Amino acid sequence: MNQARRELGYKEKKGQFTKFGQWYADRVQDPQYRDAPWCDMFIAWAADKAGISDYVGQFAWTPSHAAWFIQQGAWTRQPEPGALVFFDWRGGKNYKGVDHVGIVERVDGKKIHTIEANVDGVWLKRKTRDTDKVVGYGLPRVVKTNVELAGIRSTEQPFVRATPRAEPQGSSPLDLIGTPPALLGVMVLATVLLSLRFSRRRGTHRRPAQQWNEPTPMPAQEPPAEPAWSPWEPAAEPAGSSPESAWSPWEAPASEAVRREGPVRAVAGPPTPEPAVEAVPAPRGGPTRRRPYEPRSRTSA
Repeated sequence: MNQARRELGYKEKKGQFTKFGQWYADRVQDPQYRDAPWCDMFIAWAADKAGISDYVGQFAWTPSHAAWFIQQGAWTRQPEPGALVFFDWRGGKNYKGVDHVGIVERVDGKKIHTIEANVDGVWLKRKTRDTDKVVGYGLPRVVKTNVELAGIRSTEQPFVRATPRAEPQGSSPLDLIGTPPALLGVMVLATVLLSLRFSRRRGTHRRPAQQWNEPTPMPAQEPPAEPAWSPWEPAAEPAGSSPESAWSPWEAPASEAVRREGPVRAVAGPPTPEPAVEAVPAPRGGPTRRRPYEPRSRTSA
């Protein structure tokens, strides 16, 4: 209240600029509040300077400010000094239609004396109002009380101890199942059974499912016999043939057809010998001339 009294007589500047709007715009990081209607921003500024923002609230839109007091459980229809008064110039009684807000300085019968900002166009001044346009009053002192009670409750024990119930008369033995002594007995019995089971197995060995058989030794294998014929060894000469007449793959072909077709390649397996070429008798009356592809005979030597 004292902080609000110090600002009496303040007048907005050109373009509806006020220091209260500037402060609120910097706080919410929105420049549009610099030249906005400033009746509620003045109350937020004064509460911040007095250090009671948690109990007064900081708003620029009056319907939201009235709704906040309703949510805090600090809304009433009876005026008192220090309360925030909310007006609806159309005479409505719903907080959604609130148009203006001020601070109640004192109550005089059916009239209230207030400190209001943005009244008579540009001023921050005292006003005397009738209550027919009043929607309701927000009580900062109630908000403070609720906050302090909430802080005390948060430090108390969060869990409430349950009162033990009396056992009904004539209970059956089955009711003992699930009680702590019964559960403890079950745990002890299970521990004993497990210890006996493992003690019996100690020092024993498992038998194999099947007997192990020694592997049968493999019979010794004899080395393979050498082949009777090798393509790299010369073929045996037939009986009764001369060394010169035997066929050899390294000699020139013995016929004209073989000479035309080219040399004969060695093939796998024993070669088939060419039939011996009979010597042509030389004509009488002169020496004979051996052909180059005919083998030399022993008689001519």
